[in-house]
Amino acid sequence: MADHTPEPDRGTNGAEAELAALEAGRLLFAGPCDFFFAAQKLDQLPAPGRPEVAFAGRSNVGKSSLINALTSRAGLARASHQPGRTRQLNFFNLGGRLDLVDMPGYGYAEAAKSVKEDWQGMMFAYLRGRATLRRVVLLLDARIEFKAVDFEVMDLLDRAAVTYQMVLTKVDAVKPPALTRKHDATLALGQKHPAAHPVVLATSRETGAGIAELRAALASLAST
Repeated sequence: MADHTPEPDRGTNGAEAELAALEAGRLLFAGPCDFFFAAQKLDQLPAPGRPEVAFAGRSNVGKSSLINALTSRAGLARASHQPGRTRQLNFFNLGGRLDLVDMPGYGYAEAAKSVKEDWQGMMFAYLRGRATLRRVVLLLDARIEFKAVDFEVMDLLDRAAVTYQMVLTKVDAVKPPALTRKHDATLALGQKHPAAHPVVLATSRETGAGIAELRAALASLAST
């Protein structure tokens, strides 16, 4: 399931290719996006069809906020009032070309043991066995250090052999020098993991930073 989607050419036509990718992302995410399915067990998953991109991250990392920012729909994905309690995969149909999958958050200290075990059970089985899964967007809070559970999930994704792209969230709350160090550290971390995508993106729901670039990256995975 690991993909090897090439990045836009940075040579003579690099600028044109990048602009075209950004426009493709804008057009895709300007289209309709609707919730259509929720699954709490593997046998409840919808039949494979469109390419899928799954969003993963620690509880409170901003998954729902990022999905809403990407789609420009404030209430599309909803965060639980009890972090760590959501145990289902929520599927959203983006323009009939790509499915966005909101995964349960991981690593919440007060979550029930069964919730934590989902990532070693149902979530791993989904990641390993879903033929239509093109990429996981692994969200990391730019304001705080990496946690042991982040390393565990990265190892799990490596074992599942699914490409994951690390995306920093809440970068508006980090000063530029610290953000540069965080970005570099994230790049270095990714180089140690075979399934990690080589490009790390920095995003902010508040300022819109990185949103267009992430849209472009995901649009490259959509069906035509």
